[in-house]
Amino acid sequence: MPDIPLVQARERADLLDPRELAALGGLEFVARAVVEGFIAGLHRSPHRGFSVEFAEHRMYQPGDDLRYVDWRMYGRSDRYYIKQFEEETNLRCYLLVDTSASMGWTSGDGLPPKLWYAKQLAASLALLLLRQGDAVGLIGFDDQTRVHIAPRGGQRHWHELLRALERLGPSGRTEAGSALRDVTGRLRRRGLVVLLSDLLVDQATTRLALQYLRHRGHEVVVFHLIDPGERELPPGIGDARFVDPETGEELPVSVADLRREYRDAVQHAIDEWRATLRPQGIDYEVVDTDAPLAHALRAYLHKRERLG
Repeated sequence: MPDIPLVQARERADLLDPRELAALGGLEFVARAVVEGFIAGLHRSPHRGFSVEFAEHRMYQPGDDLRYVDWRMYGRSDRYYIKQFEEETNLRCYLLVDTSASMGWTSGDGLPPKLWYAKQLAASLALLLLRQGDAVGLIGFDDQTRVHIAPRGGQRHWHELLRALERLGPSGRTEAGSALRDVTGRLRRRGLVVLLSDLLVDQATTRLALQYLRHRGHEVVVFHLIDPGERELPPGIGDARFVDPETGEELPVSVADLRREYRDAVQHAIDEWRATLRPQGIDYEVVDTDAPLAHALRAYLHKRERLG
């Protein structure tokens, strides 16, 4: 593990710029630091309904078997906790990570690629979910499923998820619909599905698959990852050649002529996703990849509080 400057170590990692975060260490270290910073922030905030106990405990609920009450925990906290075994989880969640070629892109200036951001966010969400006593699964996909790990609980399972995330690399085209349909067949009871993607997909097909998940009673969160370079064409450039990272197609353009149209087109796409998903009860969050991870984690927290 690399040495970390004292000033950096004292800062909340969930509030760091991704450029700073990428310099701190590997996936496990960063995810742990982000989650610990996020939880520390919760202790100083008015949020309620979020437990930070280990995965093997959860709050007592009426009807729970009293044989599994942890009386030592009661003695320390004056609250009732149930000993939670690995197979006894509150929720089954699938994290779907887009690994298509476009996710490997970055606008530069030290900013990590979109896929790096997706991995950090997925690892952090997995740790939060597992600490809640939930079962977490993972699907990495482009135009086909590259990695599938069934939902389970426990800290050992988190390390299995980390190893799978570390192996994922950008390749292929994006086809989110098949991955979403795959999840629908695997979640037999009500669960949570979190999609992390730049959404350079067929919108109609993906939207229908997301709506079908909601129709089946599952909660759905979509994190739309956008590099700041995708929102605005770079200034000071005249003619340029744009290359599609997934198809290799090239298009020569005059940047000056297209700048405003491009900005409007990006905003229109975002507005269209929001307008079609949110009325269906699907949480849709735009996440800029130069923003601290706390933004996305707060969105997850709000969803979890509504799940009760």
